[in-house]
This record gives sequence, C-alpha cells and structure tokens, in this order.
Amino acid sequence: MSVKSDRANASGTVHRAFPVQLEVRAKAGVPQVSTIEGYASVTEAPFEMWDWLGPYSEVVRTGAFGKTLAENPQVQLLLNHGGLAMAYTKAGSLRLSEDSTGLHMEADVSTKRSDVGDMLAALEDGSVDEMSFAFRVTRQQWSPDYDQRDILEVDLHRGDVSVVNFGANPATSVGAMRAADFDRLGDDDARALMERLQLRFAPPVVEPEPPAGHPLSLYLAQAALLDL
Repeated sequence: MSVKSDRANASGTVHRAFPVQLEVRAKAGVPQVSTIEGYASVTEAPFEMWDWLGPYSEVVRTGAFGKTLAENPQVQLLLNHGGLAMAYTKAGSLRLSEDSTGLHMEADVSTKRSDVGDMLAALEDGSVDEMSFAFRVTRQQWSPDYDQRDILEVDLHRGDVSVVNFGANPATSVGAMRAADFDRLGDDDARALMERLQLRFAPPVVEPEPPAGHPLSLYLAQAALLDL
C-alpha cells in the first residue's frame, strides 16, 4: 500500500503549467518575425497538485533555474509539448533567464509558418492563456507530512517551454490531470489503488438467512421468545 513518503521517490520528466500574459510584438527590423515574451514558470507561488494519494502543495523556489541556465541547456519552444520547434535556445531564437518572478522566456518566431500564425492569433485574442515547461527535478525538499514539495533545483536540458491549451496546474481539469497521473503509476501502486477502488465500490455484503431447521434458527427463536 502506498504511503505519502512514496512521493519523494517519483522521478522523470514532468510538466507544470501556469496562467500567462504573453506579449506579442513584431521584431524590429526583421520582416515576418514576431517576438513573444512572458514567463514559463512562476517561483514562490504555491499551487495545488494531485497524485494517487490526493492533493498536495508544490512551490518552485527562487534560484531553481540558476544552475541549469548556467549550463546553456538545449530547450525548444513548442505548442502543447509537441510538433516542430518554433524557437530553440541553440539557435538563439529562444532566450531563457530567471528573475524574481520566475522563468522568463523570449522567443523569435517566424510568421511565415501556419502553426506559428495560429498560435499568435490565439494568444492575441485570448483563446490561449497558459504556458507549461518540461523539466526534471534534481533537488527537492518535502515537508515532514509529505503534503508540500519545494522544488529547489531543476534540469531543463532537452526539455521545452510550451504554449498550451490546458496544463496540469492550476485552473485546469482536475479529472484529466488525475487520469494522467494514474497512467504514470507503477504496477504496485496501480494494484493498490485498484484494490482500494474495488473495496469502495463493492456492493454491500448481506449475510444470508440461516436455513430453516438449522441449529442457529432454533437459537434465534429461543432468543426472541426470551426477549434477548
């Protein structure tokens, strides 16, 4: 059976999303190129996450991006974490930095591309208003009750920053998020969860009436007669 301390053993690439206000502007002196600017992550702002044990709080701490940015990570700007890269740190078209607000991004994108044009139109009319980033946690700290996770350091190399329809946090579909978390469960945790759900939704057990003539029937009749 899983316990909350198991949360500290989770690993691999994860995604986190935040509401954003991205500024879109034409790049001065460069035709058919626009620049989008905003934050892919906000630090020191607790938000609620879910896993197979229920809700917990998560905070990306100031300085979490310092080490990875100093190592010049290869990061791409994507749409919904997929498709062709729209900007790339290696090419200089995507620039990342950390300030007191969080992970700042600035990207030069080609308006000659139809996918870029669709994304810019959605940003400008407010149809899309979240960004997400893919990363690996390299240093973290959990509260003694494992109900708060402080992310102290991350690795962005070969990850991405994405404009997304909806992300895992916050103000998104909890149902969809939980389903995604369940899909990532290991076999033991998935089996334990299945057992808990089977117990929860199992029909109530009804004890059968003892058959007539059974010794227990005689005992019950005697008890009723004696008003026991």
